[in-house]
Amino acid sequence: MSDKRIKASELELKERLVHVGRVTKVTKGGRTFSFSAIVIIGDENGIVGYGLGKAKEVTAAIDKGKEDAKKNLIRVPVLKGTVPHAQEGSYSGARVLIRPATEGTGVIAGGAMRAVLESVGVKNVLAKSKGSSNPHSVVKATFDALSKMRDPYMVAQARGVDLNTVFNG
Repeated sequence: MSDKRIKASELELKERLVHVGRVTKVTKGGRTFSFSAIVIIGDENGIVGYGLGKAKEVTAAIDKGKEDAKKNLIRVPVLKGTVPHAQEGSYSGARVLIRPATEGTGVIAGGAMRAVLESVGVKNVLAKSKGSSNPHSVVKATFDALSKMRDPYMVAQARGVDLNTVFNG
């Protein structure tokens, strides 16, 4: 994943808030409340990142999440508005399956996965979340699957063959 890092400064990124949770810390002086936020940012053209922010106020948590997301950007191959091939990803108890779909299908995905896939710029995809529905784990599992995606050009280069050979034989 470290070889796919991108600089956030020269991109026009859109943010999506996936989840805001209230976190309680119990001290001898009583309960202290704070907020955690998961934020997805992407340029809807193959670049996406996620971040986690925690703060005493919701807006501060979202801002921290945005800054963290800019540090975790990856490039995902998008071919004709969909993913190049089926891919599974997992993180902790969450498992996800992402499959390419034909034109006009739309983004068939739930909750946290939908936000990630729309931020990448995928228009047609079939996605299934299995196991844990914890938004943190689902987002990280989705990123695991997306970071494993390879387009035909990368496959041809890795094999040291012509692009036509990848498709034909």
